[in-house]
Amino acid sequence: MKKNHFPQILSNRIAETIRNKLVAGELLPGQRLSEATLSEQLEISRNTLREVFRLLTQEGLLKHEPNRGVFVATPDIASIIDIYRVRQLVECQALAQAYSIHPGVAKMTKAVETAEQCRNKKDWIGAGTANMRFHAAIVELTDSERLIAFYRNISAELRLAFGILNDPELLYAPYIDKNTHILELLNSGQNELAAKKMKDYLELSERTILAAYARKNSQKS
Repeated sequence: MKKNHFPQILSNRIAETIRNKLVAGELLPGQRLSEATLSEQLEISRNTLREVFRLLTQEGLLKHEPNRGVFVATPDIASIIDIYRVRQLVECQALAQAYSIHPGVAKMTKAVETAEQCRNKKDWIGAGTANMRFHAAIVELTDSERLIAFYRNISAELRLAFGILNDPELLYAPYIDKNTHILELLNSGQNELAAKKMKDYLELSERTILAAYARKNSQKS
């Protein structure tokens, strides 16, 4: 029984590794993935890697183009709008109902500190990764394993949406202080105001990404 399940377990583990690379900004929208390079890096067979590609393609994170290969997907406008709709529903509600001694708040604090350190070093990719951890920690405030798992699954797609802008400083720098402010509001018991600020924050972020998407499309035409 264990032998039969091992290939699937391995595929799921490698798929999670690639999702983490997407969340960390190591793989970018439109990037071609080399079977030879990845199978060597991950120390797996090409057959296993193809199964992983199939799983991630079903999730919308990768795209197979006949006679060209496998590429990191670029989220479309409908996907971006849907992601932000979900984020508002989950994150704003999580802040409204949270309490400041929740373990997730400590993770939010650590993410803010890391982002500030990255800003000082001009490490904007690192700042972006810290930003992702900040929002993941907000979702943890719900204490819902299903929501936490769901958000983990869309985090990679979210980072791909961010990659469309192709200007990490412009994308992440303005939100470091916003994250700090939301954390301060939460720590001072102003949950409803923290939730409102997050709603405004997400609306601004969505407009920024959609504008970048529009500019990219106009450059193609």
